[in-house]
Amino acid sequence: MRSSELTGNSKGTANSTEIQGSGSHSSDQRGKLFIVGIGPGDPDHMTARVQSVLNEVEFIVGYKTYIDLIRPLITHQQIVATGMRQEIDRCREAIRLAAEGHSVAVISSGDAGVYGMAGILIECLDQEGLLDLPLEIIPGVTAASAAASMLGAPLMHDFAVISLSDLLTPWEVIEKRVRLAAEGDFILAIYNPKSKGRTQHIETTREILLRYRSPETPVGLVREALRGDESSVQITTLADFTNHPIDMLTTVIIGNSQTRMLGPYMVTPRGYML
Repeated sequence: MRSSELTGNSKGTANSTEIQGSGSHSSDQRGKLFIVGIGPGDPDHMTARVQSVLNEVEFIVGYKTYIDLIRPLITHQQIVATGMRQEIDRCREAIRLAAEGHSVAVISSGDAGVYGMAGILIECLDQEGLLDLPLEIIPGVTAASAAASMLGAPLMHDFAVISLSDLLTPWEVIEKRVRLAAEGDFILAIYNPKSKGRTQHIETTREILLRYRSPETPVGLVREALRGDESSVQITTLADFTNHPIDMLTTVIIGNSQTRMLGPYMVTPRGYML
């Protein structure tokens, strides 16, 4: 049985077309929400729980690009797909469907609790007075872990994850976090490092870090981590890394004062005496 797909309109009503079969549950019967971290999107890197939930639910709600990543797993489910920056619309539609009695999976790439959909969905539940609606959050492999696995072992000691996107967080706050992480000698995993309209933040990050650590500090650039043939890896230095291609699909891992190269591997020692 083929899935049917609904696309959100610009005003955020994700089901502008009536959903076939949506009246099969009584309005006073409650369903269940799942917030699902699909990891990089490759089924080999999803948990068995993720795959079983996606197979069992009636509706899958998500950003169009992430829906495309799980196409091979979609069978009978109805799809509610919306565009970028329509997270609130997706959450409200998922809540509406679950409140009507349906089982609904809201998907995020990586881990849904790390720059994903978990927080905003819970906030929407609170706003609508539906915090008692059954909810299960299913973790997934986040970009920092995926990228690190392709570099070696760069996150073996304390690290910080910072997004350079200032759409929802003021740049002054992000810059302060970068500086404090640099001062504390944290390894840094940087999400959303550079976009076409936001090219300077990664350069400023580099300049801040160079005040605290060596120009030869290893830096790993991993694009589309663990997405099969789409993945690429580049290991360079703090002095040079911004001379390499970086975009929104790149995860940047910047070593701390102890990080070094062991052959082809980027490694931060944990402190074991060998």
